[in-house]
Amino acid sequence: MNVTAGQVLNGSAALSASGILPERIIQEMFAAGEISSAKPPVTGQVQPASLDLRLGSEAYRVRASFLPGPAIRVADRLEQLKLHTIDLSEGAVLETGCVYIVPLQESLALAEDISATANPKSSTGRLDVFTRVITDNGLAFDTIPAGYQGPLYAEISPLTFPILVRSGSRLSQIRFRRGQSLIADDILEEVHKSHTLMSGGNERIGNGVQLSIDLEGNGPGSLIGYRAKHHSGLIDVDVVGAQDPLDFWEPIHRRQRGELILDPNAFYILVSQEAVHVPPDYAAEMVPFDPLVGEFRVHYAGFFDPGFGHSGAGGVGSRAVLEVRSHDVPFIVEHGQTIGRLVYEHMAERPATLYGEGIGSNYQGQALKLSKHFRSPA
Repeated sequence: MNVTAGQVLNGSAALSASGILPERIIQEMFAAGEISSAKPPVTGQVQPASLDLRLGSEAYRVRASFLPGPAIRVADRLEQLKLHTIDLSEGAVLETGCVYIVPLQESLALAEDISATANPKSSTGRLDVFTRVITDNGLAFDTIPAGYQGPLYAEISPLTFPILVRSGSRLSQIRFRRGQSLIADDILEEVHKSHTLMSGGNERIGNGVQLSIDLEGNGPGSLIGYRAKHHSGLIDVDVVGAQDPLDFWEPIHRRQRGELILDPNAFYILVSQEAVHVPPDYAAEMVPFDPLVGEFRVHYAGFFDPGFGHSGAGGVGSRAVLEVRSHDVPFIVEHGQTIGRLVYEHMAERPATLYGEGIGSNYQGQALKLSKHFRSPA
């Protein structure tokens, strides 16, 4: 049975077309009870192709990260692993080096053909806050199987900066999809010819759009990145533009040779050579490139919404900011080295509003850019 855009099938508000579900359908999922919360969505919570998830009223400090596994509820594991309970109603500090589990305000009752994935929000990843979503009976982080019915929880571990959060803070986001929506390379080549998915840099497609690192900037001595300082101050995740970047970050300037040694104890904000474009009918996600080319991570926060880098939404020249951490040993990266990739999925329908179009998007048209919490450098 085919269902048109405004129809409902078996109580579901989701479209019959495969692909990532846009904001209109996410709103209808609230109305249909497929997404529920004690509080209605707030302004800006529903994005063009995703939903921000809100922290609940309590956080649990736990001994270690965990997955509940088959037939086990997260609440039952918390009873075994929690060290103490933290009230978030008036705000609380989450310390570095600790693991916290926070029940989220949103819960799900998905249709049998709707699945979801989660990711840290861009601003969360740029603070080096390691955040993952877990579910009852979960076998993998950030993965919500089709037909899931139950609560959602955030695992939060600040790695560099202590953070101040409260009930309603939004650190994670979730995407809903029907069926298979990933675009194969041969089709992606055609999309690139029509829409120019990346420009400048290496411009390569292979297992998605390959991204390389920019270590040359605008010439000798120019700013090419930031290295996070340890033992810095506290960051309130809900306050924009309050922090002086020099209190938290060490600027990295281009040297004569276009290379950078990544310290395994450090966190870096770098930027891609390529300008990235996500056309209105598509969504993208940054994923690992290949661990065989180096043990580093660049995809703390991976979702790119429809309209990112789109000329019609003021995004010409938008780069991909890379949140980089080397594992185990120091590692040299060189200018132009492939360091990540974007995979593209098609939307079930074009969203009415694109990233950056009057919705308070913080990173449209970005080059090298810290999270929204920091003032722009003078």
